[in-house]
Amino acid sequence: MKIKVTANAFSKNSILRNELLQYFPNSEFNNTGRRFTGDELVSFLSDADGAIIGLEKITDQLLIQLPNLKIIAKYGVGLDNIDQIACKKNNVNVGWTGGVNKLSVAEMTLGFMLDLSRNLQLTSNQLKKGLWNKSGGRQLTAQTIGIIGLGHIGKELVRLLKPFNCTILCHDIIKQNEYCTKENVQSVSLKELLNKSDIVSIHTPLTSVTNGLVNNTFLSSMKKDSYLINTARGPIVVLEDLKKALTNDVILGAAIDVYDVEPPKDKKLLLLQNLICTPHTGGNSSEAVVLMGQSAIKHLNLFFNKN
Repeated sequence: MKIKVTANAFSKNSILRNELLQYFPNSEFNNTGRRFTGDELVSFLSDADGAIIGLEKITDQLLIQLPNLKIIAKYGVGLDNIDQIACKKNNVNVGWTGGVNKLSVAEMTLGFMLDLSRNLQLTSNQLKKGLWNKSGGRQLTAQTIGIIGLGHIGKELVRLLKPFNCTILCHDIIKQNEYCTKENVQSVSLKELLNKSDIVSIHTPLTSVTNGLVNNTFLSSMKKDSYLINTARGPIVVLEDLKKALTNDVILGAAIDVYDVEPPKDKKLLLLQNLICTPHTGGNSSEAVVLMGQSAIKHLNLFFNKN
């Protein structure tokens, strides 16, 4: 049984490597530090019975070139890079567990909220340049937080926000009245959420509906002194529109961990003083890395032991 691991973070983690090798001694890892694409990805997976993948694109064109492949175990939580119809067509199972890294992403989001609200990164960078700016921003406590997407991570963020006594608004395509009532979360229209929130945080999957959701119209509907946070998927935010909004004071600031193209190339965007930008590390706390990897290993074990 041959397992191939394309995911870089898994491949670099000694705990996960050793655990996988215990179950599947012939496993091979992506030790290049690069994300495989095209023919390189086909070549690497050509003799694999199972694969642990991260953000690599799994398409019908890829799968028809991999007749030995029986299962893909997802390292991570998003499935937008996997064509599930193509997997079914090519008899490739998909092993996936949602919410494995929810605490890691929710904690980063909370950190962004505190950072933006209290001007932490802004004043730190200014001080390094010799500017003594004592503007301490505003407290996160009692602000109005708008959460778009009330799934695993959105709910975890609600839990983490409890000590801050915030008013929490949410917008989700799935009605969750019982949960909202229990947790004192107000389910509102997208328009109301944007009009009222001091901080808008995105936690939706990437779909045909959410692709490009955050555009000029969306941003201009937000309060001028509000902040945007995206720790979900890059293409949800039109980065050119966000750059214009930040440059022209349409909103006060933003924090983003994900991009439509990674690594991002737009230096003018990345260098904006009112933008916090991180290299897609929301789900990559050391604890989450191990949990996501162990989840992928579990799916491989369940599949091959069953079959």
